[in-house]
Amino acid sequence: MINAYAKEDVPMIIEQIMKIDVATLLPTDTIADAIQLMESRKIRHIPIINHEKHLVGLVTVAKIHEATPSIFHANEHPEDMKKPLNAIMESNVITGHPLDFVEEVAGLFYEHKISCLPIINNRELVGIVTETDLLRTMVELTGAHQPGSQIEVKVPNLAGKLSEITTVIKNRNANILSVLVYPDKMDDQYKILVIRLQTMNPTVLIQDLKQAGFHVLWPNLPGISI
Repeated sequence: MINAYAKEDVPMIIEQIMKIDVATLLPTDTIADAIQLMESRKIRHIPIINHEKHLVGLVTVAKIHEATPSIFHANEHPEDMKKPLNAIMESNVITGHPLDFVEEVAGLFYEHKISCLPIINNRELVGIVTETDLLRTMVELTGAHQPGSQIEVKVPNLAGKLSEITTVIKNRNANILSVLVYPDKMDDQYKILVIRLQTMNPTVLIQDLKQAGFHVLWPNLPGISI
């Protein structure tokens, strides 16, 4: 798994990114109600709750497409539009908690191939996170939306290597936007550090890192070799 570290090194929790104005329906509402709500709110997921605001199901645009006829033949099957949502909703819904870490939730999305995650607290629906929310957050966490440059360094999988590299960067007064860590696929004794910096020209830093004995994979600039 890839680990992301914001420059403040403070874990982000789902409560900080979830939508709290959640559009919901009841199990007895119809497919037509769901289609109308999706179109008016421009959403693709509708949590289904009971009168106690407890989550009992989930309806997605994919479920509706499976249950409704083609738009070219809708008039031939008007009864389909009147079906209650409990006839098509997903009942076994994966949920999260407001205090879950964003990175852990990203793992749920990846493992279960889901497109949204209802957030539950004290049995009540309090929010929802979609894959779009998660993608936007991961982009912000990694600093990919900010001007800067990226350096990839291969290091032994030993404690203290990240600290040594950040010391080199600190000595140049460069600002780190984010650090991603992932294993070297060719050798599990090594790991790859992807460091995003708030500088457009990392040439001097690359030279410093190589002089310190680090293996810089990217960028492999001509004229810099140790």
